Amino acid sequence: MGSVIKKRRKKMRKHKQRKLLKRARHKK
Repeated sequence: MGSVIKKRRKKMRKHKQRKLLKRARHKK
């Protein structure tokens, strides 16, 4: 079970980074 949660956390982290990159592009 622990390994599954870790995998999900990695996916969430990537998703957050994508949102931040999109916001940065809008500012420019």
